Amino acid sequence: MTYDRDIKRIAIVGTGVIGASWAAQFLAKGYDVVATDPAPGAEARLRDFVAKAWPALDRLGLAPGASQARLSFTPDLGEALAGADFVQENGPERLEFKQTLYGQIDSMLPADVIVASSSSGLPMSEIQKGATAHPERCIIGHPFNPPHLMPLVELVGGKLTSSEAIDRADIFYTAIGKKTVRINKELPGHVANRLQSALAREVYYLVATDVLSATDVDAALSYGPGLRWGLMGNMMINHLAGGPGGIEHFLEQFAGPIQAGWKALGTPELTPEVQRKLIDGVHAETGARTIAELEAERDELLLGLLKLRAGQDASRPRLAG
Repeated sequence: MTYDRDIKRIAIVGTGVIGASWAAQFLAKGYDVVATDPAPGAEARLRDFVAKAWPALDRLGLAPGASQARLSFTPDLGEALAGADFVQENGPERLEFKQTLYGQIDSMLPADVIVASSSSGLPMSEIQKGATAHPERCIIGHPFNPPHLMPLVELVGGKLTSSEAIDRADIFYTAIGKKTVRINKELPGHVANRLQSALAREVYYLVATDVLSATDVDAALSYGPGLRWGLMGNMMINHLAGGPGGIEHFLEQFAGPIQAGWKALGTPELTPEVQRKLIDGVHAETGARTIAELEAERDELLLGLLKLRAGQDASRPRLAG
């Protein structure tokens, strides 16, 4: 199957936090977006989310023709899919639900329309079992929250997914400014969430065992390695840490200590008592600030970093070929 359809109209299936954020992203890039969700009040919540996200998207740069007026909503799945050139699915993380949903979507779309799931952990090989007609066009297109600001999209195929579908999805997401990573093997949680999980385990261990407070462990991360991680990944950081000798010298010097450090990492159990300690620590850190205020603070700092990275990326020489 050739996936050369010109993408102009995008269907959003499921308009919770992730689906609504995707809708805002696609609208900002100049697409027509039709969203569907059977939940009562879904349309009002969606439009409110898009309106609140729009100023940040405007600061990042709207595509020609971008408009909130290009958003339409219907509770009927068939109506939403009619005429769609690309589908971004954001349903509940329940396998049986998704398999049933994919069976419905699969029966309503032309064979060359790609269906991408925002699933954060379910394997596409299992999800696509519901799409008995054309499972080859089903992929994972997992974003990071909030998708309208965070560039990362993880691309993962199932056992029956065609490489052409992944290639086309990669081109599409890249064209709207996303940073795609291709995951060659299905793993629970894909990759980025697994990295978060590994870090969270040690964070919870340190707080649970009173090594330091929630406030201080967050400061240690965000003012230490977190600043570097916002600029480059672990492998490149290791390369620079090796000095003129690069990654070769780094591993020569630190492979032993790194492995020894792994053995000392904690393995906490999230008992009710530990959970209460984590909860109390977070509330002590946030003080009187509301979730909305914290989100606004996060987004403001994120916008600054994205602007900085965009300028750096634009000035970087492009490789030939």
